[in-house]
Amino acid sequence: MAELTTPAASCCAPAARDTCCESSERDACCSASAAGGTCGCAAGQVGFEPDFRETVRQRYAAAARAVAEQPLSSCGCGPISTTDPIGTQVFGGTLYAEGETDGATPTAVAASLGCGVPTAVADLHAGETVLDLGSGGGADVLISARRVGPSGKAIGLDMTDEMLELARSNAAEAGVGNVEFVKGYLEDIPLPDASVDVIISNCVINLSGDKQKVLAEAARVLRPGGRFAVSDVIADPGMDDATRADMAAYTGCIAGALTEEDFRTALTAAGLTEIEIHETHRVHDQASSAIVRARKPEGPA
Repeated sequence: MAELTTPAASCCAPAARDTCCESSERDACCSASAAGGTCGCAAGQVGFEPDFRETVRQRYAAAARAVAEQPLSSCGCGPISTTDPIGTQVFGGTLYAEGETDGATPTAVAASLGCGVPTAVADLHAGETVLDLGSGGGADVLISARRVGPSGKAIGLDMTDEMLELARSNAAEAGVGNVEFVKGYLEDIPLPDASVDVIISNCVINLSGDKQKVLAEAARVLRPGGRFAVSDVIADPGMDDATRADMAAYTGCIAGALTEEDFRTALTAAGLTEIEIHETHRVHDQASSAIVRARKPEGPA
C-alpha cells in the first residue's frame, strides 16, 4: 500500500516555514537545507515516528488554544489553515449545513478542522455506541451523542491534551451526559474488542503515519456488523512530490493522503467490506475530500 510522503526539505520553503516548523527549529531547518542536508524540522520527517507525531500534536494543540482564545473566529489563518491556495474554505465548521450541527456548541463547531460531515452519512440510531477517531474540539461527538440519545454513547479519542480539554468544556456547556473523551492514539485505540457500533472520523486518518494500523484497530473495536463512516482527504493518482509538499504547507503538515485505490486496499486488508468512497469536494488541485464507508462482517472475515 503506497503512502504519500513529504520531501524532507519541503518545510524549509518560504511558504511552509510558519506552518511546518516551530520557531525554535526554523533556523536549523533552513540552514540544513541550504547546506544540502535534510531538513532540520521534525515536520519534514514524515512517517510513523515520535518526532512527526509530536509535530502533529503541537500543531493541533496550538489550534485548540487559538479557539479557546477566540472561540468564534473562522478565518483561514492561524496554526492550521482551513482554505485552499485560492482562499476557498475547504476545511472547518463552515462545511456543516443548517441543521447538521444540532447538539454541538458554536465553539465546538468553530474548532472543527475537518474536511466533511461524517455524521451526515453515519446513519446513527438510538442506543448505539459511536467512536470518533481524532475528535478534536468534540463537535462530531456532541452531534452523535444527540442522535444516539441517552441510551447510546459517543466517545471521542484524541492524543492532544488541549483538544481534550476543549472538547470536555464544550460537552459541559452543551449539558451532554452520554459522552466520554479518551486520550490515546489512533494506532492503539484504548478500547476493548468489539465494543462500538459505529466509527466516524473527520480528516484525521490522513495524519497518521501508519494508516493500515489505524484501520486494523478500527476493525478490531467494531462489533460484528458495525459501520465505518469517515471523511478524509483522498489523493489523486500520481500526485507529485511538489503537490504533496504544497498540501502539507497549507493544511498543517498533513502526513499524506491515500489514493482511493490504496484506501480500498487498506480497508479490505483490515477485514472490512461493503466499501464505498464518494468525493464530496476538491481541497486541492490534486486531492479531494471524500466520504469513506465500510462495514465489519457479521461473521468471521
